[in-house]
Amino acid sequence: MRDWRGGDSVAGVTQQQAVAAPRPKGVTGFGRDFFSGVSFLLRGIGMYARNPKIMFLGLVPAVISGVLLLAAFAAMVYFVDDVARLATPFADNWSSGLRDTTRFLVMFGIAAVWTVLSFLAFAALTLAIGQPFYEAISKRVDDQLGGVPGEIDVPFLRSLPRSILDALRLLIVTALFGILIFGTGLVPVAGEIVAPVLGAMLGGWALALELSSVPFERRGMRFKERRRILRSRRSMALGFGVATFVCFLIPLGAVLVMPAAVAGATLLSRRVLGLPDAPSH
Repeated sequence: MRDWRGGDSVAGVTQQQAVAAPRPKGVTGFGRDFFSGVSFLLRGIGMYARNPKIMFLGLVPAVISGVLLLAAFAAMVYFVDDVARLATPFADNWSSGLRDTTRFLVMFGIAAVWTVLSFLAFAALTLAIGQPFYEAISKRVDDQLGGVPGEIDVPFLRSLPRSILDALRLLIVTALFGILIFGTGLVPVAGEIVAPVLGAMLGGWALALELSSVPFERRGMRFKERRRILRSRRSMALGFGVATFVCFLIPLGAVLVMPAAVAGATLLSRRVLGLPDAPSH
């Protein structure tokens, strides 16, 4: 078996399997796959009770990232009104009601895009800071379910630049789609409903891609492979990602859920790669 750089197979998973992992019997339809994805996060949360020590170690980098992102969020809240005014000079001479409504919608769009990007930045920064912790969490999940055949050990300093580059690429793409969300948020009434839904879907997909980087790296799979494989089970990836996104919206949720999200992403990765994701007994 050649390694990921040469590659006929990757950590015991052939390229054919990786592109289209078999669906478990009885799992059909968007809804069922979506809720299967949600269940992976719930199972990850359940690891707190079974492995409290290793899970709480994963809180340390999350707390550091959380403080940094909280400061950035406070700055956004403080300046968002000024940004909305700068973005809408054409509304200066409008009636007060129409002007205020327009600027409120602009602030709403800015907040929606900021939320999606900040959660993705939080995940990327936390994974970078706490790579050894989250690698240990992900590895424990894999080992409990049969391990990873031909596991690849990539040194932290070697993988860090690549991880940062992948995260930046994902942030840029997400930001471009975020502009569409911003535009949707400007639509009166409907935009206030549609924009958060689109934001949760976009943020969920981005989080699924980012959080699954840990188990996929152990299998020697890079960003393009990860994206292609998750697309084969998009609804399942969205279920996991959207559930994580919603938990991140809860105060302190991002910090507390981050270790569980890495565990859940490992379960998701095993499922989409056609590997056992539940104990055999």
